[in-house]
Amino acid sequence: MNKVLLQIEGVAVLTLSIYFYGYCNYSWALFFTLLFAPDISMLGYLANNKVGAMLYNLFHTYIITVIVIFCGLLLSSPTVLAIGLIWSAHIGMDRMLGYGLKYPTAFKETHLNRV
Repeated sequence: MNKVLLQIEGVAVLTLSIYFYGYCNYSWALFFTLLFAPDISMLGYLANNKVGAMLYNLFHTYIITVIVIFCGLLLSSPTVLAIGLIWSAHIGMDRMLGYGLKYPTAFKETHLNRV
């Protein structure tokens, strides 16, 4: 049940991110270009599981995207705001699909699997 709730939460974040992105009339080409950019953090797994999990989790937590969105609003920067919304959409999409934050033991061990 907890996993389903977290996946529904992911759908909500993805939907809201896409809605506000469209509402702001930002470039959809930019959206689809950057949507998978946070997954570059998986390159940390080339070093080892601990580094990989740390980098992946850093780029897949909402706190960073909230800070980026807040900075975009505070600085009146459409580009920063767009990046924050795209980043949030990515994380929401991952959660919706069942991808969670990683444990340093193995790539496939996530907080959604242990809930």
